[in-house]
Formats: sequence, C-alpha cells, structure tokens
Amino acid sequence: MRDTTMLVVLQNLLTQSRERATLEFKSNWDHAEVIGEYISALANAAALEGHERAWLIWGVDDTTREVKGTTFDPFSQKVRSDKGSGNQALVMWLQYLTQPRADFHFHELSHPNGRVVLLEIHPARSAPVAFKNVRYIRIDSHKVKLAEQPDKEARLWAQLGLKEDWTGEVVPGATWSDLDPEAVIAARQRYTEFCIRGEPDARRYEAIRAEVAGLSDVTLLNKARITKQGRITRSALLLLGKDEAAHFLSPVDAKIHWISRDANSTSSPSYPFGIPFLLATDRVFGRIRNETVDHLPDGTLFPTPVQQYDAWVVREALHNCVAHQDYLLGGKINVVEHADRLVLTNLGEFIPQSVEWMLEHQSPPEHYRNQWLIDGMIRLRMIEQAGSGIRRMFVTQRERFFPLPDYAFDTSPQGHPRVELTLAGRMMDAKFARALMARTDLSLQHVLLLDKVQKGHALATREIKLLRELGLVEGRAPKLFISAKVADAAGQKARYIHNRGLDDQHYQQLVVGYLRKYKQAKRTDFDELLTNKLAAVLTPEQKANKVKNLLQAMKRAQIIDCEGPRSAAVWFLSKS
Repeated sequence: MRDTTMLVVLQNLLTQSRERATLEFKSNWDHAEVIGEYISALANAAALEGHERAWLIWGVDDTTREVKGTTFDPFSQKVRSDKGSGNQALVMWLQYLTQPRADFHFHELSHPNGRVVLLEIHPARSAPVAFKNVRYIRIDSHKVKLAEQPDKEARLWAQLGLKEDWTGEVVPGATWSDLDPEAVIAARQRYTEFCIRGEPDARRYEAIRAEVAGLSDVTLLNKARITKQGRITRSALLLLGKDEAAHFLSPVDAKIHWISRDANSTSSPSYPFGIPFLLATDRVFGRIRNETVDHLPDGTLFPTPVQQYDAWVVREALHNCVAHQDYLLGGKINVVEHADRLVLTNLGEFIPQSVEWMLEHQSPPEHYRNQWLIDGMIRLRMIEQAGSGIRRMFVTQRERFFPLPDYAFDTSPQGHPRVELTLAGRMMDAKFARALMARTDLSLQHVLLLDKVQKGHALATREIKLLRELGLVEGRAPKLFISAKVADAAGQKARYIHNRGLDDQHYQQLVVGYLRKYKQAKRTDFDELLTNKLAAVLTPEQKANKVKNLLQAMKRAQIIDCEGPRSAAVWFLSKS
C-alpha cells in the first residue's frame, strides 16, 4: 500500500474509541515471541469477529492515541533460528513458526509526528492460527490461550466452516450398484470385529457374529455410518466404491499413489491405487518392500532380526491420510518408499494444535474435517478410536527401538497446506536404542525429545535443560548428542534380554512376517525360526513348549490358523 493509503488506514484506526479484539497499539517493544503470539491471537479474533483485517501498530500511545513514533524495524531485525543455524529475518521466522502459515504484512509509514509501523494481519481461513503450536485469541484487549476459552474455540471452528462435512453428503445419482461387492464383504467382517471389540462378555461373541451376518447390506452400512438411510454418501464411495464410480467424486482425485525410489532418490516403479480405499490401503502395503533387517547390530547388544516397518503402524499412517485428507483441495495421497524410510503425505491442515499436544492429551480434538468418514472408518476398524492412533504409533516405534514417527507441516507447490509423515526403516543412532533399553522409566515426551536429538532437530532451552537433568545428553547446544554413559548402560540390559528373552508380541511379529513371506509353514519351520531367539535360560523342552503355546495363543486370537493332523499341521495367516 502507498503511504497515502496507509495514512488513511491509520487515521481510521486512531478514531476507534478503544482497543478492540482486532486492534492493538504498541510503542517500541520488539519481542519476537510476543509478536508471534499476537499474530495468532489477532488472526483468530478477526476470523471470529468477521473482520477483514486485524492490526498491530507501533509508534502510537495506546492510551492517548497520539502518534509518538517508533524505533522498531521489522525489516532489519534478526532472530536466532530455532534450527540453530544462525540468525533469521524476523518475517521469515514468524512465518515458519505459525501453523497454518499466517498471512500478514508489515508496512512502514512516515507520519508528521514520527515513524509508524503497521502489521496487517489477515483472518484465519481453514483452521485457527497457532504460534509455536499454541493457539491464542483476543478478549477485548487481552491476549489469552484459545484452549482456555472453549466457547470461543467452538464458535471459531464453526465460523471457519468445518461444520460442513463434504464426506457426509449424499451423492446424487449414485446407487448400490456403484459399491464394490468385495469391499462390502470386507466391511461386514470389519464391522463384526468392531462390535465384538466393544463387548466385554466373550460368551456373546458368537451371537454378535450371527447378528451381523444376518443384517442386510443396507442395514449394515447404515449402522456402520457409511450410508445415510440407505443413500450413498461420498464416504461410502471413498471406502467401498468401485473404481469406475470415482467420477461421482470429480474433481476430487481419490487415489493413493505409491512411488518407489532407489538409494539415489531416482524414481523406479509407481502405481496409483483408486477407490475403494478399504481395499486399496492393503494393496499399497503389499507393494512396500518390508525387508527383514538385523536391528541393533552392535557388539554390546543382542542382534534381533525384525521387519523394517511394523504392519500396524504403516496401516494406521495410511488410514490417517485417508481420514484427514482435504479432498476439496484436489490432490492425491502419496506414499514414497525410499530404501531406508517411508514418506506419506496428504493435503490439508493438521487439525490438532500439534503432535506433542496429541501425545500429551491422549484425546481427539473437538473438531475433525471429515467427521462422517472418520466415524465410518472407526467402525470398519481402519483407525483407532478417541484419537489414540498417533500415540500408539509412537509407542510401537519406541518398543521396537526405532526412530519415532517424524511429522512435518508445509505447503504443496500449489500453496495448499500439507502434512508429511516419515517412518524410518533403519536405526539412525545406536545410542538412541541403547538409551531406550537402559531407561525404560522415560516418558513418551522424554523419548520424543531424545529422538529430536538423534535427528539433529532444534530443542528449546527448557527441553535441553530437562534432558541434561535426566543425564541423557552431552555437548553444547545446538550440537547435542546422546550421552555415552546412558548408551553404555544398555550393555548389561542386552545381556539381560538375552537371558530373559523378548516379549510374546515380538515373537508373534516374526511368525506373521514369516507367513506373509512364505504363505505357509510347518511346526519345524517355526522351531527353526524361533528356538535360537528364545530365552537362553530355557531348556530345549521348555523352548519347544514355548513355541507350541505361542502358536496356540495366536490361533485363539485368530491371527493364524492351521489344517491337517497335529504332527503334520500346516499353518497360515487367518482369513480374518
């Protein structure tokens, strides 16, 4: 804007009777952190009040409204980068730490009474703006955390339009013939499992199976919150629709695109998987080379052959992409397989305040973008209930001593918000795994900070102090590393595990991995697979009984099944 235009804007703002939720006057302070908090508060207040802009102005007395001038210069101010890579321009620093990226502009004005700086802030659009993962709001002239004002938070979400659920709308012209019969059969099986899981009395299981088996397709999908009174919703097409019925969703590009890259990041094979997503996610997982690797191959640790990726974690990550994709942005879900990691991306804002918030609160956010789709996916056992899926992903990776899931929030080349999740398929730092083995008392928040250290991510001063107090890190910020003392302590832990053996879940994963690769196995195959990995203190007879009991437990849990006489039984993965 030209000076004359900005002068008119300033004069109009000075005539306001008092500071309001979208207007704040300051003199000379230049605290970068507080400016970021004000951007969040004012952007959210502008959205809530329906104002076209919010303003933060330097050089004006907030009591008398007299122009006094300011020495604050946002264009030359530098801030220490949170990445520890030197100083960064204030504007870029503020952009980087607001989520979703706030839309704001600094203006400099030469006023007869002195220099004035105006910060023009656009209202939040798709989700409340957060600064450093915390959302703020203005109440009159006071800046407070949005989470402390539940009524205003609910009104703000409603104002942003998330009440309109695209996935729950009925599709004109779509009929039951547009649903994939195989997907409908799979949906019945999944819904049966959902009903059984919610029943504490095991004696009722057979009755539940019979009840669900007797439901018509219409009643089944109504109960599973896929259809509405027998009418086909967009959610029904996404999860169960035939691929040729995708035109009903146009211009949405309903695909999961699997891409393979070699060690040089050169693209190799790729394949687009269309609807129905209930079946497509398993087909995508089948394309992933989930190789067996010797995890923790260190002289002081007991080497353990494990698969690169936990099957549940990958499926949960895939299903989260399906559940939270902003389909109206027109993009597809991407799964890029590198030699040492998987990278999954979907378009749309990350609705919770932050990943850390999800891990700490262990509860779902108050609002979801695709509520009808998510309700159906919960009932088809595709995603966890009550927002526990992300936390379970982190816990599973911790128990495997692998790097934790790594979330990044950025924008696509078209400028759309995007969520990126990276799952490591290799150990990054042996000392991280040793530290987890030695310090089983660590909370998930502590492990998350330690994971940031091994990845070279920046930590706040208070976070570094906490890790030092726990004796987990050494070195000087930002060049921190995991303490060798903690890592060395894991040597004794490894010998203990060698004597005690690993838990049954680990052995079950080995069995499932074997059957997934070879399709079937005999008891002698399992003896060869497991015996040398069982606790060293067990006798051969005790090891044989351990294998037998493990297989029977997995059969009762409907993970595996067998055919033939006991002495020559052939084992395979259960159809369920």
